[in-house]
Amino acid sequence: MLTSDFDYELPEDRIAQEALPRGESRLLVLPTSGGPRHGHIRDLPDLLHPGDLLVVNDTRVIPARLFATRPTGGRVEILLVERRSELEWTALVKPGRRARPGTSLRVDEGLGVRVLAKGRDGCHLLRFDRDVDPLLQRLGHVPLPPYIKRPDRAADRERYQTVWAAHPGAIAAPTAGLHFDDALLAALDERGVEIAPVTLHVGIGTFKPVTATLVHEHVMEAERWSVPAATAAAIARRRSAGGRVVAVGTTVVRTLEAGAAEHGGEVRAGAGATGLFITPGFSFTVVDLLLTNFHLPRSTLLMLVCAFAGRERVLAAYREAIRERYRFYSYGDAMLLERGTRADRSGTAPQADRHQEEDDVDAPGPERRQGRRRPRAGRRERPEEDEEARRSDQIRHPEEAPGAAPAAAAEHEAVAGEPAEERGEAVERIEIHRQQARRRDAGEAGQQRHEPAEQARGEQAQLQAHPLRRGLRHRRCGRDTPRRSSGRRCPGRTARA
Repeated sequence: MLTSDFDYELPEDRIAQEALPRGESRLLVLPTSGGPRHGHIRDLPDLLHPGDLLVVNDTRVIPARLFATRPTGGRVEILLVERRSELEWTALVKPGRRARPGTSLRVDEGLGVRVLAKGRDGCHLLRFDRDVDPLLQRLGHVPLPPYIKRPDRAADRERYQTVWAAHPGAIAAPTAGLHFDDALLAALDERGVEIAPVTLHVGIGTFKPVTATLVHEHVMEAERWSVPAATAAAIARRRSAGGRVVAVGTTVVRTLEAGAAEHGGEVRAGAGATGLFITPGFSFTVVDLLLTNFHLPRSTLLMLVCAFAGRERVLAAYREAIRERYRFYSYGDAMLLERGTRADRSGTAPQADRHQEEDDVDAPGPERRQGRRRPRAGRRERPEEDEEARRSDQIRHPEEAPGAAPAAAAEHEAVAGEPAEERGEAVERIEIHRQQARRRDAGEAGQQRHEPAEQARGEQAQLQAHPLRRGLRHRRCGRDTPRRSSGRRCPGRTARA
């Protein structure tokens, strides 16, 4: 499965820069059958059943962003990730090339920092000259995501927290919980919906970009979690009584499903760390409904949502949300999804639906026909560009080009269902077929581009005799200048030579 399978185009004005008051966000509902329905987060109690269990993440975001200066006066941004000891932290440092091991940094109030090492994952190991925890509330900044194009404000210290936040340790908010206020919680209680907490401290594992071409090559960073005994007991009661488990956010899904995977499908009380990477084909055993925000393209969060409700259904709902002007990402609107059928979650799609998705005229942004670029205004594509685009489409999607690499098409369709340990060999076979297709197409294109020398000379003669060529004389020798010449080379000097 390719990372590009989870891409979509989002206009920049759909990215929420400010948070709405709690309880006022819109809600897109995606049931198992039928199309999306539009509502508001206040409708959530009516969408749940008495006896349902709402599981929330009660981690608390710490003001983990610090600004320091180097001895030369340059500014450095530090994002604390995880505490290693009383004085040592792992952190992301920007710009990282300016923070080599041995570099000394200085934060406000005389707080000193020394870079000890840099890991392969991009994190730095830092040592502070005194305990930084008591100073974070004064010196630290709210770690707003980089797509929020403004500095953090005092209001973000409260708004970028859930109302049930209790255990400090996260460097990003579990954003699905930002929609709740006391009135909504009271309405859920009146409806007969029980609320139970778990804790997963959101770290770089959640928002680390996926840079691998193939999804299974990405490695999730582990994040710390805990499940209280009361929550484990509540889940067991609901499942035995036929009630549904509703996860508020993808972090809750990973916590519950990781714990269940360790104990044969049963959620038990305990604590640990998980690097569980949920992609289409994953077998869910605990969560029945998911409340979540709209996520970035190609992100592990979007892959989890697609695994839960089906990639085609989720991406179609995203396109409708864009058309309906929903607000995206951390401070944006929410979705409520029912767990899809096995066919929806398998990661495969009917060919007709796949073609319709690629050719959707309502899709925002430039044309995205698998690498085909939209021509610029006034630019006419050359035949060789058309041929190159055709060959690119055949190589990417051999099943869409009659007679082009049929074996590669069959292999491509088979990879999604193979276990992770067998995919490497399948991918290697696909690459062999692609290389054969490229060599064959390159040979055909070379034959088509071949022209006899006589035809080329005839066209040159016609060009020289064309009326538009008259009057184009070199300023020194007076001879005709080739039309595409820059005029720097004298044709008379060339003739004399």
